[in-house]
Amino acid sequence: KMTFGNAAAVYEQQRKHDPEIKPSTVEYDKYRIKALLESWPELERMDVSKVTDSECKSWSEKNIKNVSSSSHNHTVGILRRIFQIAIDAGARYDNPGLAAIWVKEHTSKQTKLPEPDQFEQLVKEIENSGSGFAKPAAELVQFLAYGGFRKNEAANVTWADCNFKRGKITVKGDPVTGLKRRRVGEFREVPMIPEMRKLLEQIRAKRSDEPQTEKVMRVLECKKSITTACKKIGIPRFTHHDLRHLFATRCIESGVDIPTVSRWLGHKDGGAEAMKTYQCIMNEALYLI
Repeated sequence: KMTFGNAAAVYEQQRKHDPEIKPSTVEYDKYRIKALLESWPELERMDVSKVTDSECKSWSEKNIKNVSSSSHNHTVGILRRIFQIAIDAGARYDNPGLAAIWVKEHTSKQTKLPEPDQFEQLVKEIENSGSGFAKPAAELVQFLAYGGFRKNEAANVTWADCNFKRGKITVKGDPVTGLKRRRVGEFREVPMIPEMRKLLEQIRAKRSDEPQTEKVMRVLECKKSITTACKKIGIPRFTHHDLRHLFATRCIESGVDIPTVSRWLGHKDGGAEAMKTYQCIMNEALYLI
């Protein structure tokens, strides 16, 4: 006999020891399994062979109302994979998780990105906020907007990665897990646009005694600073990730083709994802030309 909890434990161990799966993904799976068992308390101790299609569907219909589409879909995927483990072990013959409803993710309302003058105003507001980390927070906002980095990528850029002579920044990601959807050791290069070069030269001038191995950014995130500054200057709130979109948008508006922007962002699909996201921006840019 095997309980659902037994099968879930096997699933977690398999994910933990799979070299293709990053530790952050393993941790998120554990979080979603915990949420699943909290939303369906009886499931953990149930004989895995006795869980029915109707029970899975009933749980799914309730869960959809309480969590986001992406969270629900991720949990459904885990549910199905755990039942597959039970099937592989001979504990049951079918997968009741297939009855759980996979919902279409709702397209969130497009964030209104700040215009150039609003962005400058935002940076100044953060710098003058009076916080002990005001200056490093403002630098992070600019660093993300001028490089299109993910937050964790920006956190791991060192001075050695900033080649002022070539005008390039090498992005390697976390030393242990590497870049998203890439093998550890892979990297990409992002051009040092004029605004980025000016920012880095200013930071380096103040910290000229630091070794090449020192990380450029002093803070890892500045969510509160962004939220407060947006509210004070009266513009819609945005996230760290939206600054990545801001970089892509400005590049496209400047005439850079989407496959090139996609490569700078670290996409592996040759520009397909970026094309869907930024096609309307490209069309507007072409119209203005």
